[in-house]
Amino acid sequence: MRWRDCLGLCGSALSSQPTRSLLTLLGVAIGIAAVALLTAMGEGVRSRVLDSFAQFGTRVVTVRPGTLPTGGIGGILASARPLTIADADALGRLPHAEAVVPIIQGNGDIQAGVRQRRVDILGSGSQLAAAWRVRMAQGQFLPPSRDGRTPPYVVLGSKLGEELFGSANPVGQRVRVGGMSFRVIGVMASKGNLLGFDLDDIAYIPVDWAENLFNREGLVKVHVLFDDSAPAEAFAAAVRRLLVERHGREDFRLTSQSDLLGSLNRILATLTLGIAALGGISLLVGAVGILTIMTTTVGERTAEIGLLRAVGAAPRQVLALFLVEATLLSLLGGVLGVAVVFMLVGLLRWTVPGLPLSLDLPLVLLALLLSAMVGIGAGLAPARRAAKLHPVDALRLE
Repeated sequence: MRWRDCLGLCGSALSSQPTRSLLTLLGVAIGIAAVALLTAMGEGVRSRVLDSFAQFGTRVVTVRPGTLPTGGIGGILASARPLTIADADALGRLPHAEAVVPIIQGNGDIQAGVRQRRVDILGSGSQLAAAWRVRMAQGQFLPPSRDGRTPPYVVLGSKLGEELFGSANPVGQRVRVGGMSFRVIGVMASKGNLLGFDLDDIAYIPVDWAENLFNREGLVKVHVLFDDSAPAEAFAAAVRRLLVERHGREDFRLTSQSDLLGSLNRILATLTLGIAALGGISLLVGAVGILTIMTTTVGERTAEIGLLRAVGAAPRQVLALFLVEATLLSLLGGVLGVAVVFMLVGLLRWTVPGLPLSLDLPLVLLALLLSAMVGIGAGLAPARRAAKLHPVDALRLE
């Protein structure tokens, strides 16, 4: 039997029962559409989160204060030394260190004239702009400290500057941050969100002023950026050695940005796989539909099978005939499902522009391959049953 004849028989068999074939197609199409759409959402979320983290660079070591896991009375009485601005300055003098960003976070009121807002306040240093790849819309970022003190300057996020001053130029104006008077030195260009944290709605003040404002004895954390010539493990070891020398023990925690991104990528990939598996339940329903219709078809076409065997068709040709029919049925459902996904993605991007969706060609090809595998898997048992029928017995049964 030639492939042209095989496809012709399959096409005539499917078109002879259009309603039944269409319902089976819809079962596969819904399953493929569910898997593809949920996977596209999962991939979109993963890409969005990773891009948000990567915009601050990947060659970063983050230091946080922390206590030693010791027990007994000595462990209870011991306390970790806070990370200080002096520690951050020492880290900046390490070989291969490009920038050091000390961080103190809090929130408070900011007032400009009669306008007042409660916002997040970030205390940091002059190198934050270079480390976080910040662009300035107006003015400049915080200047370096002199003799351990920084002038009382504040940099406004783009949204905050617009809400406090409207279309007027804020640079040079006085504002009150947490009750303290600061002069606006610059306004950042829009930076966007990081995991729901709006970077454009923040007031950035010098870290030494943030210590006084929030009555803190140390930093929340320190980001240390290093150049490409230093391996991440070696630079992290250098940071650890320096702080152990300064503190007398390891009472801090180190986190590499590359390790964090790798862990985050694995977690989000697992989450995407789990979401796709939920959509696979719909695809399983479509597979059961193909199995049902192919089993029914074998019973209805017993005479045709007997006639094919009587005129010389080999069992493998009958097997191939029914497998091709099941695969063709599933592939058509897959094509319909992919078309539905493209329409849904276009509709969602139009109605919800911020929804993260990532539908690319490999995902589409994978969906079509999955539909073909579903057809082969579901049609294999009925096709083997048809191939095992003896021609005389098939004709007698009919």
